[in-house]
Amino acid sequence: MSHATPAADGNPVLNWTAPPFPPARVLEGRYCRLEPIDPTRHLDDIWAVNAGHDHIWQWMPADPPQTREAYRELLAMMVSKSGIVPFAIIDRADGKPKGHLWLMEIRPDHGVFEVGYITYSPELQRTRVATEAIHLCGGYGFALGYRRFEWKCNNLNEPSKRAALRFGFRYEGLFRQHMVVKGRNRDTAWFSILDSEWPAVNAAFEAWLDPGNFDSDGHQKARLESFRAAQA
Repeated sequence: MSHATPAADGNPVLNWTAPPFPPARVLEGRYCRLEPIDPTRHLDDIWAVNAGHDHIWQWMPADPPQTREAYRELLAMMVSKSGIVPFAIIDRADGKPKGHLWLMEIRPDHGVFEVGYITYSPELQRTRVATEAIHLCGGYGFALGYRRFEWKCNNLNEPSKRAALRFGFRYEGLFRQHMVVKGRNRDTAWFSILDSEWPAVNAAFEAWLDPGNFDSDGHQKARLESFRAAQA
């Protein structure tokens, strides 16, 4: 966590050192594992769970891949793209990848990183795996010494905005006419978690993810928001 020394001009002097760019490595959780994307190993399973579900690409900058080869090219693009760390999301229940996401907008000099390009198959949505994947991303960045964890989405994407708040991100405001995506205007909603806020957010994640919070059918007993409220 960064610390600051008061300054006469009101801008604190940070006792902080810029972290490294996040190395691409496996992140292990209780219910999921994040692996650096490997098109050769991950393609078939990801294609199998996402093929035909074009609705999950509604808010993405890419169009839904219509063939296995098109999906392979998309994954290959992710691997070759500079400035991001793309992960496949592995469901530890069966060992299969069921989605992918990126660490992106990574600015080590300022201690900022974002989770984005989140692509969850229908099998992954609204599961413990889906939540834990975000927890792993946040924990990784803050452990490296980053100061700010960002979430951004199209302001029309109400599910994404609700998810950000559920995960503990705070709404910061709207960037109007921020982007043009697929020929349409995008006003972007910005959310963040700061390093000073992460300990409480992390504790809520850990309490929610505890096996004791789920019944025999895997349904939650208490909501993530209730654990975060207990930390306030």
